Amino acid sequence: MSPEPNQTLSYFSVDESTIRRVMAELTARGADAADLYFQHARANSITMEDGLISRAASSVDQGVGLRVVVGDQTGYAFTEDLSLEAMLAAARTAASIAHGSKAVLPVGLTPREHADYYPIGRSWIDVGIAEKLPLIQRLDAIARGMEESISKVTVSWADAEETVLIVDMHGNMIADGRPMTRLWCSLTATKNGKTQSNSANLAARRGIDWYTDERLEFVAREAIDRTMILFEARRPPAGELPVVLAAGASGILLHEAIGHGMEADFNRKGTSIYAEMLGKKVAPDFVTIVDNGTQDFERGALNVDDEGVPCERTVLVENGTLASYLHDGISARHYGIKPTGSGRRESFRHSPMPRMRSTYMENGPHTRDEIIASVKKGIIAETFTNGQVQIGAGDFTFYIKNGWLIEDGKITAPIKDINIIGNGPEALRNVTMVADDSKLDFGGWTCGKDGQSVPVSQGIPTTLVSKLVVGGENV
Repeated sequence: MSPEPNQTLSYFSVDESTIRRVMAELTARGADAADLYFQHARANSITMEDGLISRAASSVDQGVGLRVVVGDQTGYAFTEDLSLEAMLAAARTAASIAHGSKAVLPVGLTPREHADYYPIGRSWIDVGIAEKLPLIQRLDAIARGMEESISKVTVSWADAEETVLIVDMHGNMIADGRPMTRLWCSLTATKNGKTQSNSANLAARRGIDWYTDERLEFVAREAIDRTMILFEARRPPAGELPVVLAAGASGILLHEAIGHGMEADFNRKGTSIYAEMLGKKVAPDFVTIVDNGTQDFERGALNVDDEGVPCERTVLVENGTLASYLHDGISARHYGIKPTGSGRRESFRHSPMPRMRSTYMENGPHTRDEIIASVKKGIIAETFTNGQVQIGAGDFTFYIKNGWLIEDGKITAPIKDINIIGNGPEALRNVTMVADDSKLDFGGWTCGKDGQSVPVSQGIPTTLVSKLVVGGENV
């Protein structure tokens, strides 16, 4: 359950009087918006290599970020010292950019309730290594037992628990408890003198009871299948080809090459290709793209964003038309609309900005079989690793670890180690078929922007892009 705001005040050893004094200092020179972002984060990680624990770490981080906004300008400071003197000094630093009328503060603070999309039975704070280690050992044993060619197994575990308290200049006080866990299985297999490696991972805002034998077997099987198929895989011919984006993990292309361009700060500053395209066609009628913070237990879910705004389901592209951007408070005021609950920050050391949460394309009118049957010569892109994107224009390069060759409407051979190159907005326009099998990927994705990293989810149905450049073999 998420913490109650008044209880969270005592958790950070502050009271309403302290909050009011710091907020008064923060807004003394004027403010259109101002907030205090208290954060306490505990994180643990364990790595097992070939049955032996090779690394283990625990960390505790705590502090407060103080922000004042005047127009489009932000003053920001943070401190790990939660004493009144340290917070007042940070408030004066943040307030130094402000020039305007002194803000009128409310008489008292008002706790605000919100939805709870990730209730867990036990906090990770209450789970010791004695309960985690058997799960790590079990995954190692499952992977080795599934495939005799496996020569190396690495299991990586992570869990975290954050408590945040957000207080704004209007007296709204919001608290949130944010669990997170991730389990990664990396494998190396040796067969006929050749070696291949691959991996799979699971991530969610879940507790320890999520890790059933069935879930451990799932991640082991995914890692094994991705690894073993590489012994049969080859590189496809190079050139401009139709590319089928497999359901699930291919959402990385949607996220990177298209989603970032729909974050409102890039559009407010005119650096996104979508800056003048609200209400205009950007895709075929059967394409709808959503960014959603309200999916239960998803890695990208948030009860409230890092400005204290309740999260929502935001339709970015509706039936092919650009319907909305992702807004934080600054961009929402700029456009004269309500924020979408998309103001996110990596920690109390950072100022929030518009960010994605869980970005995906909804179901289309076709089936996966119909899409594959329509392709005379092309590829299926299944799992992605590294990629580079120019956010403003949307030009991208992605590296595909696993995929398949399509010839005469049939899947004929596995492929590996290729790049796909294209432009996000152009690829969106060149979507010609979308299947009815939309799903979110189960892995632990992390999004980077302006030096800040935040957890996200992403997904897509099986989707046909009529042409992308494929960096395969010249034949």
